[in-house]
Amino acid sequence: MKKYEQLTDSMFYIMAALTKPRHGYAIMSLIEETSNGVVSIGPASMYTIIKKLLKQDWIYLYDNSDSRRKTYYLTDKGKEVLEAELIVRKRMIEIAENGLREVEG
Repeated sequence: MKKYEQLTDSMFYIMAALTKPRHGYAIMSLIEETSNGVVSIGPASMYTIIKKLLKQDWIYLYDNSDSRRKTYYLTDKGKEVLEAELIVRKRMIEIAENGLREVEG
């Protein structure tokens, strides 16, 4: 598997939201709802990140039939990047959990 630059948290959340086709407002809402309001990505940040993800071919414009709402979806390359990032983040959690257990023990 090709090595990719580590995703920022915002990039990770947006790509995770795009495992199903979604438009901008739906992406922001899903992130806020699933994080119980802890994570919030504003429209300016989100669309800046979306432009970057489009440029890297990690997402694509899925449906543009409604000119007011552009719908985005992960590409196969984007799925690979997200899967690789998920492995890294799971490992980071394991390291933190093990460290905390050592501190408590």
